[in-house]
Amino acid sequence: MPDAPTPAPRTFRADAQRNRDRILEVAEQHFAEHGVSASLDQIAKGAQVGPGTLYRHFPTREALLAELLEARESRLGEQLAAIRAETADSGSALHLWLDALGEWAAAFDGLPEPLREAVAQKASPLALTCEGYITTTETFLLAAQRDGSARAEVRARDLFLLVLATSWVRRAKMADDASRTGLLDLVRTGWCAPDSAARSAPRRPVMR
Repeated sequence: MPDAPTPAPRTFRADAQRNRDRILEVAEQHFAEHGVSASLDQIAKGAQVGPGTLYRHFPTREALLAELLEARESRLGEQLAAIRAETADSGSALHLWLDALGEWAAAFDGLPEPLREAVAQKASPLALTCEGYITTTETFLLAAQRDGSARAEVRARDLFLLVLATSWVRRAKMADDASRTGLLDLVRTGWCAPDSAARSAPRRPVMR
């Protein structure tokens, strides 16, 4: 995963840990059903704790989201490792990474918005996560630019924001089964260098 500093894990009493785990379990389900704007008070009620207990563990909605997304990073880490190990073409590797990142950003309905805000708000608990993935995106982008697969003026931060935008659009009511591929292809035409546009579509690496 991105080489970003990670804070030392916090320890909790057994009862506090149970409450924390239950809040995360209910929040995962609640956000999946109702999106990231779902009521935190309803999450506390579903976890059978008081709102004060929820806010002691997770002072903000962003803090709760950051914890839930951290649990999903192992899957994205597997995809990242597979792309690096099995995709020699730099342009294809960038394309596959942006696809994997888009899946991660689409975990919950409405998630791209707090992620977009976190890019500009350094104090957000999600900011470190976003900056780490922008750094990873930049690694793939620079390799593609060196190989002539990507345009020189493209920025990793803009690609990250484009991924968030397409993740949001893919959940819109007008989106269909072809939207995911179509939107990612549109992103690719934005960063792809003209002389590399005729290359074949990248093959997904096999994760073992």
